[in-house]
Amino acid sequence: MLNIVIPPNNIQEREYLLKTIFNNFLKIPYKVTLSDNNTNEYILSIENGNKIIIKDYFFAIYPRKLEYLQKEAIPKKVTLTSNLLFKEKDTPILFGQDRVKIEEKRITSHIDIFATIFFMLTRWEEYVELTRDEHNRFPHEASLAYQHNFLHRPIVNEYIEFLWNMLVKIGYNKKRIERESSILLTHDIDEVLRYPTPITLIKGLVGDIIYRKNPLLPFKTIAQYIDIKRGKKRDPYDTFDEIMDISDEFNLKSHFFFMSGGTTNKYDNRYDIYDNSVKETIENIKKRGHIIGIHPSYNAYNNSEQFKLEKASLEEVNQAPISCGREHYLRFEIPKTWQLWEDNGLEWCSNLAYPKKSGFRTGSCYPYHPFNILTRESLTIMEHPLIMMEATFIEEGKNPKKVTEMIDYYLKIVKKYNGEFVLLWHNASFNQHSLKAYSPIYKETIKKHQELML
Repeated sequence: MLNIVIPPNNIQEREYLLKTIFNNFLKIPYKVTLSDNNTNEYILSIENGNKIIIKDYFFAIYPRKLEYLQKEAIPKKVTLTSNLLFKEKDTPILFGQDRVKIEEKRITSHIDIFATIFFMLTRWEEYVELTRDEHNRFPHEASLAYQHNFLHRPIVNEYIEFLWNMLVKIGYNKKRIERESSILLTHDIDEVLRYPTPITLIKGLVGDIIYRKNPLLPFKTIAQYIDIKRGKKRDPYDTFDEIMDISDEFNLKSHFFFMSGGTTNKYDNRYDIYDNSVKETIENIKKRGHIIGIHPSYNAYNNSEQFKLEKASLEEVNQAPISCGREHYLRFEIPKTWQLWEDNGLEWCSNLAYPKKSGFRTGSCYPYHPFNILTRESLTIMEHPLIMMEATFIEEGKNPKKVTEMIDYYLKIVKKYNGEFVLLWHNASFNQHSLKAYSPIYKETIKKHQELML
């Protein structure tokens, strides 16, 4: 049994950290006691009496309830460590100092690993930093991870390995959980069909002329529309069977997140969840053994009543409870959106990614239970951090070759930590003009992941 003594302040925050690290990530038994003095350190003791002392450079500065929730608490600088107990050579230090003293029976770390893990997983940075984009989203440019060039790294996992290596160094001989790398395939269904009505055909023709600037394309679009209506071709966005065929080939499940309402015409209501063609699509997905989830509308990310209404509608069509999903446009408000999903009985979500940049927004490639920084409570819902979606490829200005190189990197780094590679690929993207060139990469990515597992 690992015995851990913690300072007697910010107890809920500290207990959440220990529960996440030792129960969720490492799965090793531990016991927590409060220090009987005001010492600013965590003391981890194993059965032989050897200890790890981790200095507290964060909550010690902000000992009162919620006192840390201020912009000034965000680190002003980030240094890099070359300590050999880290798995990487240049892991960023956000809190504390680059000093680790190794003695015969004791290791003293001035790198405050707990503050960094708390910073990344809870995303309290996004609560105190008020920069927002045109969709009221926290942009990657405002994050410490992007500004200091570690968004592409799962630094929470790096810190977990550092902690584990310290435990082994002092003689801890119990086993940790043996994880296997996995891939989670998700598909946000913003549109079921490209041509559900003649009006959408007209909009498509306008787009061919104004945006795609191809004088021949409108004629191809009209011909395609006629063939679809005559039953000679499938609608280009009806890629559901194709997606499931690929998943079945690799013995995987695809998760299709459907919209079931909305309050805007510009961003929502591109299909009616009660339309027979949509019902048939959902029934086909279920029949083939894949998963239906929710894709709440544009304004539902912080509107409990709207969220509840849409969940009820989708469950009515699905004829079964909905347990998972992702927010539309990746709109997310800390901690309100997590709490909303919790209150509505969802089991897991995959919301934490930046819409214009791939990477590790939470610093983790492990799923984990979020923490409500205002109520100071650990939630039961599980967050599966989204690492990559195809829409960012254009935003990042990458051609298919560069995208392949980027994906190879992320697959290898997730494999290195035996984490979960969460991928978002919209059903419509396989045949959209701006994204079609990337389509072959989807299956290649799954194949590469499965080969890495061998």
